[in-house]
Amino acid sequence: MAWSLRMFRSLYSLLSKEVKQCVGTDQFGNKYYCIPEYKNWRGQTIREKRLVEAARKKEVDYEVGDFPTEWDAWIRRTRKIPPTMEEILKNEKYREEIKIKSKAFNEKEKLPSKEELALLAQIQIKGHASAPYFGKEEPSMEPTSTGQTFRPGSWMPQDGKSLNK
Repeated sequence: MAWSLRMFRSLYSLLSKEVKQCVGTDQFGNKYYCIPEYKNWRGQTIREKRLVEAARKKEVDYEVGDFPTEWDAWIRRTRKIPPTMEEILKNEKYREEIKIKSKAFNEKEKLPSKEELALLAQIQIKGHASAPYFGKEEPSMEPTSTGQTFRPGSWMPQDGKSLNK
């Protein structure tokens, strides 16, 4: 069965105008090809195709990160020109530097210890800083005045009792 499929594919490639051009390879041995735009025998314009020939033939052998990000972007047409090996190596070096810096930052800004968390849990927070009585006694229903300042009393609903008795 496999030999007939190979024969059909080779016959199709001979009869069609598809000509694979090798664009480049990556550090893992994967080869990248481009089939330029062409017109088929019906006069239809077939757009450019981008292919990858994997170094490892089995799909189960691949994991995330086995294809460089730059080549993946080229295959998915998010970049127009194929990447160079220098660009890929430069970007890998940059990613490693970012990993080292983020690891150092995470160590510097590590979470508080259990003892520190226990101390923070003991602190009682009353109210919210945006409340007009934050840090003061609870509001009273009666207005208060100290001569230079005036603080009106706050309205509080009564316990379900009607005001009109």
